[in-house]
Amino acid sequence: MAGNQLGKTLSGGMEMAMHLTGNYPDWWEGHRFTHPIRAWASGNSSETTRDNPQRVLLGDSPEQWGTGSLPASSVLEVKRAKGVSDSADIVTVRHSSGGVSTLKFKTYDQGREKWQGVPVHVVWFDEEPPADVYSEGVTRTNATQGITYITATPLMGMTQVIRLFYPEVSDEAKGLVKMTIYDAGHFSPSQIEEIIAKTPLHEVEARTQGKPMLGEGLIFPVPESELVVDPFEIPSHWSKIIGVDFGWDHPTAACLCAWDRDDDAFYITAAYKQRREVIAIHAAALKAWGNYPVAWPHDGYKHDQSSGEQIATMYRNHGLKMLPDHATNISGGFGVEAPVQEMLEAMLTGKFKIFSHCKPLLDEIGQYHRKSGKIVKLYDDVISSARYAWMMKRYAKTETKRLMVESTGLDYNPLMN
Repeated sequence: MAGNQLGKTLSGGMEMAMHLTGNYPDWWEGHRFTHPIRAWASGNSSETTRDNPQRVLLGDSPEQWGTGSLPASSVLEVKRAKGVSDSADIVTVRHSSGGVSTLKFKTYDQGREKWQGVPVHVVWFDEEPPADVYSEGVTRTNATQGITYITATPLMGMTQVIRLFYPEVSDEAKGLVKMTIYDAGHFSPSQIEEIIAKTPLHEVEARTQGKPMLGEGLIFPVPESELVVDPFEIPSHWSKIIGVDFGWDHPTAACLCAWDRDDDAFYITAAYKQRREVIAIHAAALKAWGNYPVAWPHDGYKHDQSSGEQIATMYRNHGLKMLPDHATNISGGFGVEAPVQEMLEAMLTGKFKIFSHCKPLLDEIGQYHRKSGKIVKLYDDVISSARYAWMMKRYAKTETKRLMVESTGLDYNPLMN
């Protein structure tokens, strides 16, 4: 993922040329094919595929084919595509082993069905593909144990495809390389300032740093450095409460929160996030935090399909100190906007802090945004649990410790002893 005009398509074209020709530089640490390959290079449409991956691989125009990342000496034949001027369809390339590699240009607007067919060794997506096209492209490489890669500026935000890689890769078979405008040596500091100045504010991070674009802007536009504090031992007189957001396909999430009533400061001291686990597992994790009140959402009244019990009741049966009713604002109701605005005000005034090890919450805050004025309800599981705790902090309790007093045969009066 990279910003615009930083060189991501050039990088993708150079890698594709290595795989097609088998000519790898000594410093190359990536995958190597020792035999001819079948590869696809793709883009959104015939025009964008011609103007981007094709241009980088072959050259600017048919008269210059052989001046791109594929040198003329390796290009055996270029078959033209029909319908779009100067477009190539199939390129045959001389491989260093003595055989011939084949490259075909594909487009996303052809639809998923056109991506079915023969196995391939390499698929290059230039700019982010639709989820079904991406899945089909990955499937083409299964039989060959091949590779796929994407070069993209994530202007469509936190899509299904982007979530496979950002903010963390979903498994060890994937990887993410990020490049910002500050990493690209062909822009001077003054040029960077000019580019940022003329870019719409909500597009700056996407177009210059390769971060997924977040609609009209962050809901909590507070620098992380102003929110994060190093963990410390919570004073015993501070009140604590746990907030939980129930889930299955989307994660179940929770926060342990401490409230300094004297200073009216709210601290998130621990965060939990886990997908597709039974309630017993979630409950065990939260009980390890201590026996504190648990705030929960209104959907906790829903019944579990297998047992017929209310979800909140099932957590209560596992030993959690669930509050009697779902989370509500102090003024009534359970609307989202009021507590979100209260939390933002607390952040801006230094009254809302997050322990540095609460990475799941910090990741979500960095992507929590609005579109058309409305909060986008995606990737907000831990945030939601923190919001429920915030809404119900009036029920937070201090840690209770049993006082052991040696028996003297006299009545114990805590005011006199």
